Amino acid sequence: MVDYRIDRRSGVATYAQIVQQTKQAIRLGLLAPGDKLPTAREVVEATAVNPNTVLKAYRELEREGLVEARRGLGTFVRRSLGAAPADSPLRAELEDWAARARESGLEREDVAALFTAVLETHYPERAAHSAPAHTPQGDPS
Repeated sequence: MVDYRIDRRSGVATYAQIVQQTKQAIRLGLLAPGDKLPTAREVVEATAVNPNTVLKAYRELEREGLVEARRGLGTFVRRSLGAAPADSPLRAELEDWAARARESGLEREDVAALFTAVLETHYPERAAHSAPAHTPQGDPS
């Protein structure tokens, strides 16, 4: 089951957060082909978002071929993504690194920036496709 966490201050559309979190759960093996996603009603009750937002996210996942809606039954995962199981030894190393980063005083945004910079070094082909669509204006920092 996916435990959606919506960050209303992130600047990321709510439906996109649901799509990203579902993809992450699939990629980590927390959701496997054949697993049922929570109903729109369950997501609404857990997150207090508009039902149409949940349905938009599920339609996007369906358009991408990751899930399929079965009339009267629900929405089910169709295929897996990647090969990064939740119990991977690499995850344990990353957990240790994140703990050290926090202990050294880095904020979440600092860690995300560092990790993104490293990803762009090791996966440059992806960096060109994931550039932000807009630049925030009026950043006081």
